[in-house]
Amino acid sequence: MPVQRISKEDLKQQLDGGISPVLVDARLKYPYEHSTVRLPGAIRFTGEGPIPSLPRDREVVVYDSDPSELASSHVAAVLIRQGYRAVALKGGISEWLSANLPTETKAAPKQAPPEPGALKG
Repeated sequence: MPVQRISKEDLKQQLDGGISPVLVDARLKYPYEHSTVRLPGAIRFTGEGPIPSLPRDREVVVYDSDPSELASSHVAAVLIRQGYRAVALKGGISEWLSANLPTETKAAPKQAPPEPGALKG
């Protein structure tokens, strides 16, 4: 059974209307670590390891950074198999950002350590 999708417009309408789905950030390590934003209140889960404690009475909207939604579809399928109502965000965070929809700042992206001797005066 294929994972259902939700459009950015429908998700925005839900959020504006007081319906609060659980947002799950399924971006792979590099895109996640090198980004400064996420959807408001999003919980990080990539489908590996234990599933975070998510309320079962709310829909789960999973997003990633890939317009083809490969990672988000995978994570949504994992959650569905565990009894959650999960969908993937069409176009991922890229489409959300291109529409200037709300985000929140997350921890600063990781940066490579300075080259040895680069800090010497």
